[in-house]
Amino acid sequence: MTNWVLTDSWTMTRRGLAHRARRPGQMFVGLAFPVMMVLIFAYFLGGGMRVAGGGDYKDFLIPGMLALTMAFGLESTMVALTQDLNRGVIDRFRAMPMAPSAVLVGRSVDDMLESAASLLAMVGVGLLMGWRWHNGFGEALYALGLLLLLRFAMLWIGIYLGMVAGKPELVQAVQILIWPIGFLSNVFTSAESMPGWLGAIAEWNPMSATATAVRELFGNPGWNGTTWAATHAQLLAVAWPVALLAVFGPLAVRRYRGLSH
Repeated sequence: MTNWVLTDSWTMTRRGLAHRARRPGQMFVGLAFPVMMVLIFAYFLGGGMRVAGGGDYKDFLIPGMLALTMAFGLESTMVALTQDLNRGVIDRFRAMPMAPSAVLVGRSVDDMLESAASLLAMVGVGLLMGWRWHNGFGEALYALGLLLLLRFAMLWIGIYLGMVAGKPELVQAVQILIWPIGFLSNVFTSAESMPGWLGAIAEWNPMSATATAVRELFGNPGWNGTTWAATHAQLLAVAWPVALLAVFGPLAVRRYRGLSH
């Protein structure tokens, strides 16, 4: 049974990889937005930004943009899933003698491989801009692991929301709700610079926890707050994705099982 699930899941993963190989421009377009945001904030707006305790704003910005890229990647998951739903592809898979979980597992593995490639590409962009990490290779790998953990949690949110939306055109409506989550964080500026209630929300944003944690691990500058969320960022960078997976993983599986009802 286990071998059957693994084989079917790998088959679905290869299907996704084959689709991406036929559309290499899609990944380029997906990277264009975060790269553009880095350039705008680093070179056009970054001159007016000051980091507490000193330091280059680019060193503050790049870890935050890595976290933002991992979170915003769920949009491609939603679009791909809704396209399969509307073309009847999911129904055909469900009618085939294959493990029911293979579709979702294959989708998640395919997306994680793309996310890892996107993350490495963004790290390369940061290095070209002069950004560096300063706490050793082991800490850097841990930071990358936290970023991929956030992405894994977000893609399962994307799988669930994609099945709820049902149609590609409705994905845009869901995206409107995602944008405030990304910008209501400490990716671009400190939570302390926001109004009190807004800053509190930003500090507890899962993306803020990951951004703060990877800044610490990379040895990059940041606004070091004194709240519990600010001083326990690495703990929250693990706890938030695990909690989101515990909620949206079962919801996605239940929704998938109920598609034919």
